Amino acid sequence: MPTDPKGKAGKKPPNRLDLGSFAGLLVATGGIVGGLLLEGGRLKDIAQFTAALIVLGGTTGAVLVSTPLRTVLGAQRRLIGIFRDPAIPLNALIDELIGYATHARKNGIVSLEDLALAIEDPFLSKALTLAVDGTDLQEIRKMLELDMEMEREMVDREARVFESAGGYAPTIGIIGAVLGLIQVMKNLANIDEVGHGIAVAFVATVYGVGSANVLFLPVASKIRLRMQIEMQRKDLIVEAVSGIVEGLNPKLIRMRLEAYLQDEPKPKQKPKPAAETKPVASEAPASATAPEKVEA
Repeated sequence: MPTDPKGKAGKKPPNRLDLGSFAGLLVATGGIVGGLLLEGGRLKDIAQFTAALIVLGGTTGAVLVSTPLRTVLGAQRRLIGIFRDPAIPLNALIDELIGYATHARKNGIVSLEDLALAIEDPFLSKALTLAVDGTDLQEIRKMLELDMEMEREMVDREARVFESAGGYAPTIGIIGAVLGLIQVMKNLANIDEVGHGIAVAFVATVYGVGSANVLFLPVASKIRLRMQIEMQRKDLIVEAVSGIVEGLNPKLIRMRLEAYLQDEPKPKQKPKPAAETKPVASEAPASATAPEKVEA
């Protein structure tokens, strides 16, 4: 029974680092730089501040022209968020929701009012508050699904910011390369300077293509994946609250919610102790079952 209003389901997401994001960037960058070094190149060959300025500045400007500033700022916050893992295990969420269902079944749904107000998760708090207020079940579903749809559209707009950046960056990189070649053409009389200038000019293309495929597009994909996981979590809450409003047995609610656990890692089961084997009568020695016959 959820006597503690700050149970796992009602808490804000934990502030854990997403090691996958860090590892992905490290592996991608390490692979590119490592390949350059294995080919006999040097880090200073691609460490060009002007190329980075052209690509990042041009890409940022193009995104600001094509996207409202409010959406860009929201996308910036999403970028920071991909390095944190906010996921709460669904097993813990289901246990907490079943606790609320058990509490409501024993004490009435109105008894959840104080618990609902103390929950830190705004979506779960709103769902339980609507249930306590006696709102019609269909109306509860409509309101919660509308919240989910609005959040889905907002996150999708923010993900498109990075998709746009992933489309602009390679083109801006080509512009940077062309600008570099223009400077090369001014020194055609010195063949050594021409070769060095061409190499520097194409660094902008590397920055553009690299940032698009290592950072911008993967970030957009991860934002959308995170959104799908969050929608699954909220859909689970809607189903649980619907069961509470319907007055279903908590066991039936749990069976309904366990359908969401198909992708969750199953907890390891402890090996059962081996049962002691008892001797079977048929396998007992003859001396234990019948006396030996004595020949006359």
